[in-house]
Parts: sequence; C-alpha cells; structure tokens
Amino acid sequence: MNDCPGTGFYSRPTADVARSLIGTILVRKARLHGKTVRLSGRIIETEAYGHSDDPASHARMGPTPRNGVMFGHVGRAYVYFIYGNHFCVNVSARSRNEKAGAVLIRALEPIQGIKIMNKLRGVSDPMLVASGPGKLTQALDITSLQNGIDMTSAASELHIEHGVRAGNIMATPRIGITRSAERYWRFVDPTSKYLSRKLQIKV
Repeated sequence: MNDCPGTGFYSRPTADVARSLIGTILVRKARLHGKTVRLSGRIIETEAYGHSDDPASHARMGPTPRNGVMFGHVGRAYVYFIYGNHFCVNVSARSRNEKAGAVLIRALEPIQGIKIMNKLRGVSDPMLVASGPGKLTQALDITSLQNGIDMTSAASELHIEHGVRAGNIMATPRIGITRSAERYWRFVDPTSKYLSRKLQIKV
C-alpha cells in the first residue's frame, strides 16, 4: 500500500501544497555501511517558490539544467547545492496553469533513526539535528543523487508519507531572501520546538 500523497496532491497552487505538507513525513531509505536504514521526520516548516511572478524563485528566468525539476512532473525531488556547503531538498508542486513551482522543506521533527541522524550531523542536541534546510539534508543523507526522484511512491528512497495535520498552521514571510520578502509563503507548525527560526510571537 502506498501511503504517500499522489500527484493530485502536488498539482495545486504551490503555496497551498506548502501549507498542506505541514504534518506529513519525509522518509529517506539510506544505504549506510552495507545496510538500508529508514530515517524520517515530521515536516514542520516549508516555503513555497513559484515561477516568473516570484522574483525569489530559481524558476523565475525559465528552465535551466539546475532547476529543470521545477518545470517537470509534480511530486519530484528538487535537490540543489547552495552557499558552497550544503544541499536543500524541495518537492515540485504547482497548479496546472503554472509552468513551475517547488516547496522547500525547511525543518523536520526527527522520528526514526535519530541516533544515525545525530552521527551524520555530528551533533547530540536533538534540536540541532534537522532544524534547518541544510541540517535536514545532512541528517537524512540527501544529496544531488536524489534529484528528480519520485516522492509520491513509497518504493522511492526519498518520499513523503501522509501524517497528522497540525492543528494550527501559521504563515510568515520567507527567510533569507531579499526579493518578494513580503510574501507570507513560509508555513510552520507554531507549536514545534524544531523550527529553523523561532517565531516572534506567543502561540
């Protein structure tokens, strides 16, 4: 049984998908030291990135070898290297009348394989394991090798499974950008302790 949201889930406005991903489970079946291990975490923070109408998006200038996944089938992993030191993982998502879009997965609440994640990250504090886009890719051993993978299939080494929807989802401006910074396209579970950046309000 495939317990993953299908392509219909991702064939919606990118911001809607980003909100709906809060509470779902990111799963990585990694081959480490000769055996396959399951690493997973509850998605508690995302950001939406659109097409030509979004100056902060990689897709704003059209398709390139780097951003091609954003223009292809929905529900695929878009993994890229940034700042010369870490990977970020996204899932392609857009409505049928849009040409491109993807959701950046910004933070996870670790669930399975926490000891292995700690070792991969080189940390012991659970708050530092996956509380940021670069941290979570390191914790789940996600690299450019996973770029383009179908995340709608439980058979994939990297996929997203249904979870428990957060009772309250909050929208905030996106982080670390200068263009379109006013858009409230970052979505978080405000009750989680694992956010990449603490909220400035009481919840």
